[in-house]
Amino acid sequence: MRTEYDIILRPILSERSTFLQERENAYTFEVAKDATKPQIKKAVEKIFGVKVKSVRTVNVKGKKKRLGRFEGKRRDWKKAIVYLADKEKKIDFFDNV
Repeated sequence: MRTEYDIILRPILSERSTFLQERENAYTFEVAKDATKPQIKKAVEKIFGVKVKSVRTVNVKGKKKRLGRFEGKRRDWKKAIVYLADKEKKIDFFDNV
């Protein structure tokens, strides 16, 4: 049985995600690769106590990296952008840790 913390792995804090938080009340998370949109929605609602309006997901391919003559690849991962309901409070990541 997977818990909410197995689905939501970590928040993504970047310039783009900060812009989405301020303008569109949307938050970005790294999620489990096999997580579905309804599972992500339930997990965010339970962990943070907010009402989710919609979820968008992106499968991010890992970049190829090189170190001298050795070539490798970063891991593939899944990103979820979660849009909160219009009158919903903000999520503060540093208080919920």
